[in-house]
Formats: sequence, C-alpha cells, structure tokens
Amino acid sequence: MKSCLVVDDSRVIRKVARRILEDLRFQIEEAADGVEALHACRRTMPDAILLDWTMPSMNGIDFLRQLRRENGGGRPIVVFCTTENDPQRISEALKAGANEYIMKPFDGDILQSKFSEVGLI
Repeated sequence: MKSCLVVDDSRVIRKVARRILEDLRFQIEEAADGVEALHACRRTMPDAILLDWTMPSMNGIDFLRQLRRENGGGRPIVVFCTTENDPQRISEALKAGANEYIMKPFDGDILQSKFSEVGLI
C-alpha cells in the first residue's frame, strides 16, 4: 500500500482528502503545516505528498524546497493543492520540485486523475 502525507492547515480539507485517498488505497498521515510535515517525512518518507501552499509556521513552497534537500526527499511525488492560481506561482512550485498542481476545491475524480497522471495509481 502506498503512503500519502496530506499537508494542509484546514482540518476539513485534510479530512476530505483522507477519505478520497483512502478509497484509492493510500495509507494516510496528516500534517497541519510545513514544520509538522518535515518531521513526518524525517520519520518515514511517504510515496506522495498532497501539499497546500498557504499555511502557518512553514508554507508549502518553503516545505517543498527543504524536503527536496532532505535525505530521500527527492523520492516523494508532490502534488500542490491550493487556491493559488497565478501562473508565476505555479511555475515557482514546479521549479521547486512539485510534480503536479491542482486547484481547490477538488473532488475524488480530480485527485484520482492527477495521481494517475504522475504514476501513483
């Protein structure tokens, strides 16, 4: 079973993503910000990370840049999931190491499609 770390400061978003991804047979761990996410990755590097951009303590882009410098941090497939829709921000995320980018709100079909595109399912 593949693992996915869902990183979002919204408990509701984490719960919705968890439900969808568990239906897709992922083992889920949650983090409320980039700091928690980094600690989780240092314990066990996930196969995938669903990542919000705007969060307290450490935002998504700073987390991603740090993740990619960590031992094994190049391995997880990172899918940004955010309300940020500025093309420059999307480009910044991809340059920082994101594999894919989806907009909120999302649903099961969107997540399944993006996870399939990046080879996770």
